[in-house]
Amino acid sequence: MGDFNLALVIVAIIVCVLVFLCNVYLLVNYQHPDDANQAYFPKFVVVFGLSISIISILMLPADVANRQACKHAIYNGACNLTLPMKDLWLAVYIIDAVLVFFVIPFAMFYYEGDQDKSVGKRIKSALLWVVTTAIVCALLLGILYGLVGKVDFTVRHLSSATTNFPSTWEFSSSQPCIGGSGARACSAYTANASSEKTWTMRTTFPEYVVALATVVGSVLFSIFGGVGIACLPLGLISSFIRRPKSVITRSQYIKEATELGKKARELKKAVDALHQEERSGSKGRKWRKNVKAVEKELLQLEEDVKLLEEMYPQGEKAETSWALTVLGYLAKLVLGILGIIQFCSTAFGYYAQATAAQEIFGHTLQSLRGIKYLYKYNVFQIAFIVLAGLTFVYYVAFGWRRKKPSVFFICSGAYRLLPGFVLMWKV
Repeated sequence: MGDFNLALVIVAIIVCVLVFLCNVYLLVNYQHPDDANQAYFPKFVVVFGLSISIISILMLPADVANRQACKHAIYNGACNLTLPMKDLWLAVYIIDAVLVFFVIPFAMFYYEGDQDKSVGKRIKSALLWVVTTAIVCALLLGILYGLVGKVDFTVRHLSSATTNFPSTWEFSSSQPCIGGSGARACSAYTANASSEKTWTMRTTFPEYVVALATVVGSVLFSIFGGVGIACLPLGLISSFIRRPKSVITRSQYIKEATELGKKARELKKAVDALHQEERSGSKGRKWRKNVKAVEKELLQLEEDVKLLEEMYPQGEKAETSWALTVLGYLAKLVLGILGIIQFCSTAFGYYAQATAAQEIFGHTLQSLRGIKYLYKYNVFQIAFIVLAGLTFVYYVAFGWRRKKPSVFFICSGAYRLLPGFVLMWKV
């Protein structure tokens, strides 16, 4: 097989299988007990979406390794058995776009639809939303591709005269070309400005889809990445400083939560009584005084619940996590990763040089009409740094303060009980 890197193919297959199995384990282990043995389609979407996101990230080092597979060849295509990385990049990006704009919305509409409806009606309702989205996306892509789906490459038009094959060559910095002392049109370094031309060609439709998806992903990456890179370390430091100095056992937690539950039921009765008085028109000074007293008790109850959760961090939700409600976050993750890949291929240009990723995310994006200036002048990278700086300043100035308990207007809300203790929330 010559220069063919068989180990790369084996590693790629093993990694893909391991990524899929790890995501299956995460879903099974952290799914909500009520969702066990049901809703298999949204679960598959979650597992597949997470897997394709991780594989998208790992594509860049795979692309670099694939470049080395034929390192002794004159050019990368000389080895017939290297991985077709450009086709794989396009396939992965198109799968990401289909997931974000069609599959994930369908799963969300279907799974969160009216449970009283039949399966057929829920599928029909979800399909209507997805088909509408598909039509809008198709029209938008078609119009944009037809109008500005071209790339403008800046090139130099070089030419040279001809002469009989001499016995010796006499070239120098002052005479780089054939044709006399004034001939300089064959040298890109010394050619005059008039030799610069614009070579225009229409890009392929898959590459255009990848470009637009990358723009959306870069926007999300700049916003969430810039804010998150500043908030994460500061938030961890703040959480460590404010960590509970002592914890309680589960039995103590249940005892304290039960007491809070009793207090909450008493407050609920008081709220209902005040609400009844409001309906009857008895809103005198005594009523307003009682309202303020109940509001004060509600704020104190909320603070007690927060302190109890700090003393027993596991709470009552240690074993539950709404895995299937991450579909919306999954869509943001998949799109954001598209921006991360472009960011990495640009930021680590030396590492990614001569790869298919650099060809797609470097040359093509920087020459595509309509969006080339976003990447040519590093707009998203600058936005990332600016947002990170602003977030850091804001967090240092205001983020360290404890949030005041939220105020509930008791006569316009309803309240419900949660297992173990009561958490007031407004309907």
